[in-house]
Amino acid sequence: MVVQIAPDLSPNSTTIAPQTSGEKRSSYLAHLLALGQSVPSSLPPAIATAQAQAAARIPELAIPSSRHEDWRFTDLSALVQLQFQATPQVCSFTLGQLAALTIAEARHRLVFVDGHYSPSLSSVEDLPAGVTLGNIHQADPQRLAQVLGQQPGNEEVFTTLNTATFQDLAWIHLAEGVILDAPLHLIWMSTLDRQCPVVSQTRALILADRGSSLHLVEDFVTLGEGCTNGLASGTYFTNGVTEMVLGDNAFVHHSRLQRDGTGAFHIGKTAVSQGRDSRYVGVAIHLGAQMSRHNLEVVHQGEQAETELFGLALVNQAQVMDTHSSIWYQHPHCSSNQLYKAIVNDRGRSVFNGRVDVPQAAQLTNARQLNRNLLLSPQARVDTKPQLEIVADNVKCTHGATVSQLEDEEIFYFQSRGIDPLSAQHLLLDGFAAEILQKLPLESLRQSLGRCVACRMMDV
Repeated sequence: MVVQIAPDLSPNSTTIAPQTSGEKRSSYLAHLLALGQSVPSSLPPAIATAQAQAAARIPELAIPSSRHEDWRFTDLSALVQLQFQATPQVCSFTLGQLAALTIAEARHRLVFVDGHYSPSLSSVEDLPAGVTLGNIHQADPQRLAQVLGQQPGNEEVFTTLNTATFQDLAWIHLAEGVILDAPLHLIWMSTLDRQCPVVSQTRALILADRGSSLHLVEDFVTLGEGCTNGLASGTYFTNGVTEMVLGDNAFVHHSRLQRDGTGAFHIGKTAVSQGRDSRYVGVAIHLGAQMSRHNLEVVHQGEQAETELFGLALVNQAQVMDTHSSIWYQHPHCSSNQLYKAIVNDRGRSVFNGRVDVPQAAQLTNARQLNRNLLLSPQARVDTKPQLEIVADNVKCTHGATVSQLEDEEIFYFQSRGIDPLSAQHLLLDGFAAEILQKLPLESLRQSLGRCVACRMMDV
């Protein structure tokens, strides 16, 4: 285990990484901006204004290097070496191909291909009164202008790039008191182009008004030839931002599945604003991509808000999976519970940084945070940094991290009962992962991901 505390470096720093110049990282960011702006679009005036403001900030920023405190363990050198092309607004997938991804319990579905809405693949019929699903053309212009980009972390470089260049967005709005009984499946599909990889800027805005309830499954995936362990091969870059606003007494269960292709780069941001007495449950499963980063920011905007965060990363070969979570308490009587797990094999690397900020105003806070890791090879690496920053004096806050390996005594216990060592190892790993998978409320999803976990574990 590596637990390090570095000097506090500014997240907006444009310092020079050992492997490249700061000028190259700045020009590469400008290249991605120009690429996104090259795609014709017809966005509402409020969006165009927000995009122009974000684009104006790009020259002041650069792709982060390992000298940035928030990126010290995740190297983006391979990303800045790639040349991307703009994503076409032509859907190359069919309903038949989509069938393998559908969730039996989900009656409604939103599908975006390379960041562009696909009505032919989506299913938004027979919606209950008070539910609006669709893309930017179904969005309420006034609400859109009020909430877009107003969530925490909006100034971060990849969020700024997304705001400046996204061409469409997923719009999900539940009016006051509306309960959407069936889960909603939001699918972000990426295409594979072996000649020139594509980059897509995905954006979602979820508004759960007072007393409403939603179960959302957000799914990042690609379909193509050359599948390995259920994941397609090929290179592309997904830069996604999902913003959620929970009104008072609202409830959202958010299952986030990252099963991109094995050659993909994935940077995702989830920003959550919680009102009084609201409850947010987030379950993040990380399986794919050669490099993935998930930034999760939660802000409690009212008293007695509850947050539960769970995560599972299965890391093998030379994958890097990085999770940064931050919970910002601003009111008393709020609570949070975090449990993140990683299984790391081969030369894989798992990174976890969890921050809980409790100011003086947030008295009677109850916060728990735990990161547990299994290393399965001598070359596997885990960098973990749980953090508590507490000013309030009447709180109950705990945090911790564990790193371990499978013990010979555990394997022997199974062998003494007639189970061979390989099967014993798989049973132990399955049990380790099951604690997180059980947080998924859909049986079909638990089963399909369980099979996916087992498939990836066969390489152990």
